[in-house]
Amino acid sequence: MLESMPKTYLVKCSFDELPEYKKENYINALDSFVNSCKSKKTKNIYKDLCLRAEQTLNPETFLTNEFIPYEITMKTSENDALLTGYYEAQLRGSLVKKEPYVYPVYETPNDLLIIDLGAQYSELKNYRLRGRLAGNRVVPYYDREELHVKALDAKIICYTDSKVDLFFLEVQGSGRVTLENGETIFIGYDNQNGHKYSSIGKHLIEMGEISKENISLQTIKEWFIKNTSRVDEVLNYNRSIVFFKQSIQKATGALGLALTPERSVAVDPSFIPLGSMLYLSADINKKSVNRIVMAQDTGGAIKGSIRADMFLGFGDEAAEIAGELKSPLKLWILLPKNEIN
Repeated sequence: MLESMPKTYLVKCSFDELPEYKKENYINALDSFVNSCKSKKTKNIYKDLCLRAEQTLNPETFLTNEFIPYEITMKTSENDALLTGYYEAQLRGSLVKKEPYVYPVYETPNDLLIIDLGAQYSELKNYRLRGRLAGNRVVPYYDREELHVKALDAKIICYTDSKVDLFFLEVQGSGRVTLENGETIFIGYDNQNGHKYSSIGKHLIEMGEISKENISLQTIKEWFIKNTSRVDEVLNYNRSIVFFKQSIQKATGALGLALTPERSVAVDPSFIPLGSMLYLSADINKKSVNRIVMAQDTGGAIKGSIRADMFLGFGDEAAEIAGELKSPLKLWILLPKNEIN
């Protein structure tokens, strides 16, 4: 039996039942699996298949003979089955604070406490409490609004010229900052302040500022341009803050691996184990997309069993597609045949 079984409802099926599976680029699919096998989480799920994948001469036969697809289903409709997209953000910055570069990109603060609750309570395994010390008490860490008047005990990677762009860098999880001298630095997710993520898009819909049909990254940014006096009001609705670390490579996910455009997805690890190989069916940029992807990342807004966020790469086109992507989703997990029979 697998050590990391999905914590959701599964229906066994065949590869013939997967939409357009015969049209898959098996070489690319297998390459993404082999790359993910560099992580311990993927190795724990697929064990010797990681090594055998490197040695196979026929990717299609290997995938079809060694794995069984299980459709991920829900007993209730509490969470919509949904595919969204994210991208590697682009910001302008400076290593020193000066106009217009006044918004700091923080590393994880020195006073941020991370308490592993599972160490004391086995039923809370994988749950971690974040906070700070106030006297001899642990209290919630500073939220977004408090940061406006609080200087953090944290190293600053750089300063950027837009608090809105910095906010969306937090949402995307990783990005590139082009400095004044033309140098580019890569930064990625390192930690979070412990407050629950709240969608400013849903908030703008609820306030009647943008219709549900028109909500997207682009329309939210347009709203901020037209309502500069209300930027802090709306951004502060999301009390969650992401802290970053500088990286030597492009966008990386929760597994510590460089993400592959259209082959890497973020999932909710409370339902789908990180490192899993999945098959998804959805519409992306008005085209039907059916392919193998790897669960290599997580995100504060990614909640539910049939929920994925696809990494779409870097650049204006990736940002545009990601900002508009909201597609009904069907999702299968590919599990090793010999481990579950």
